[in-house]
Amino acid sequence: MTVQRLDPIVEGSVSAPALVLDASISFWGGIDHETGWIIDQTHPQKGAYVGGTCLVVPMIRGSGSTPGALADILRRGCGPSGIVIGYPDINVMAGVTVARQLYGVLCPMFHAGPEQFAVFKTGDVVTIDENGAWSRK
Repeated sequence: MTVQRLDPIVEGSVSAPALVLDASISFWGGIDHETGWIIDQTHPQKGAYVGGTCLVVPMIRGSGSTPGALADILRRGCGPSGIVIGYPDINVMAGVTVARQLYGVLCPMFHAGPEQFAVFKTGDVVTIDENGAWSRK
């Protein structure tokens, strides 16, 4: 099922199982940067693994620590393959850009409006091209 395009924030394409988070998350302290598991004790998806997923998240908590923490998660190979975010975040954009520039790790980022965001389901394979055209199975 193909629907309206997402807005590309950081270029690239992704095809991976979706991990839809019900609440915002912090890349520093919310996700173990050495393993990729959600460790935030209060998060609804505590214990979920973000590695290799298309991480679909309403927004990110945190600020100045986000770029370094996200870049480190990506460098270690336990970060998401792509990010779809409900609220564009400059710190997440900086993190994926740093990972690309310093480590050669690609993690495209897209913005989804509320109607688009609601269509994503954990486990569906999401394919998003560099122009934001997407589908799910």
